[in-house]
Amino acid sequence: MGAKEPAGAHQFPAGALGRACREYLNHLAVERGLAENTLAAYRRDLEAYAGFLAERGVTEPDAVTRVDVEDFIADRREAGYASSSINRSLSAVKGLHRFLVREGETTAHPSAAVRFSRHEERLPDCLDIEQVGALLDQPFPATDAGVRDRAMLEVLYGCGLRASELVGLDGGDLYLDDGYLRIFGKGSKERLVPITGTALEALRAYLSHARDALAVHARAGRSPAVFLNARGTRISRQSVHAIVERYGRLVGIEGLHPHTLRHSFATHMLAGGADLRVLQEILGHASVATTQIYTHIDRTQLREVYLAAHPRA
Repeated sequence: MGAKEPAGAHQFPAGALGRACREYLNHLAVERGLAENTLAAYRRDLEAYAGFLAERGVTEPDAVTRVDVEDFIADRREAGYASSSINRSLSAVKGLHRFLVREGETTAHPSAAVRFSRHEERLPDCLDIEQVGALLDQPFPATDAGVRDRAMLEVLYGCGLRASELVGLDGGDLYLDDGYLRIFGKGSKERLVPITGTALEALRAYLSHARDALAVHARAGRSPAVFLNARGTRISRQSVHAIVERYGRLVGIEGLHPHTLRHSFATHMLAGGADLRVLQEILGHASVATTQIYTHIDRTQLREVYLAAHPRA
């Protein structure tokens, strides 16, 4: 080992375990290509883990026991963390110890037999088709920013993109004549996503004039980004969140999040007969199990319709 600590890493306690955490994070960043947000979450989890063990006087990987790991998880639970957060913490811990065994740093794997928490499945928020229509058909301002905003909302819903994927779009990623966008998702994995209908129309309208009008405000060279802010530079993810929330509020949808548009896209596609594997490919899910959450939403809605309509339900 001995690789450089990834940029922006938090401080870990002194000792071999703290160094091992930094090495593992470097491995995730360089070898595994984990997304920045995922890497940051793992960094926080491992910082908490190493700090918890340091308070017990445990600073060497060989000294960690299964009881230590279980007590750390219990501590997280008592602190009120959600089951999903606790399971992510345990995933980070398990990954760390697997990495140390694989690298020959230790033969101990104290987390191997520790089980993940069982938790109730939380269905993502989803708009109905009428709400989506109200959102996207509202009168957007007749300004360059308004044309951009409409295009962003249309593409988020029409293509099922994450906010980070929308922000990351460059001009070279557009194949509009063929009806596709090239998307770089989690872990920089590349995929092609269809774009058609009102999403394509809104994007073309933005590119025909509004983008160039925004680009002239750039003080440095022209940005390759598709979506620009008022300074002519790549729009931030935080700005996208604020814009989506603002337009949602205008039509009576409070707290609207870009991910809600992605969830709504997936749910409506599945309800319209889309194949689960095709939807998995469009969304960029590594596993079809992740995509299957939308079948649960569909079943929930089906049951609600049944209960409302059946005379003896």
